[in-house]
Amino acid sequence: MSAHLRRAVLALAVVVHLAVLYAPRVPSVGAAGVPGSDKLAHAGVFALVVAAAMWAGIPARWVVPIALGHAVVSEVVQHLLLPARSGDVWDSVADVVGVGLGWALAKLVRRRRGGRRPSGPGR
Repeated sequence: MSAHLRRAVLALAVVVHLAVLYAPRVPSVGAAGVPGSDKLAHAGVFALVVAAAMWAGIPARWVVPIALGHAVVSEVVQHLLLPARSGDVWDSVADVVGVGLGWALAKLVRRRRGGRRPSGPGR
């Protein structure tokens, strides 16, 4: 798969990630009638961006710490700067779970492909 496509997927993942975390309002809690659906969304967007970043060739040693830091920062920003949102420790826990899932998914895909890293400049 081309490096350009991998970067495009990463860019889209980051846009979705930021939109979910920093939208001024969120749909009502349990919008789909599923309690805890907000926690699934948090885990999902973090897993998506971590897996996409690693698939694009960014090393886990950079992706994982940045994502973990963002898990905390995003909740602080929601609490302090977005009046219709609130920070939640359990959202941060879901974010951390998502980071782990994204890392595991990227490692699994890499292992299934024979451990090949994406080609491109500086690789």
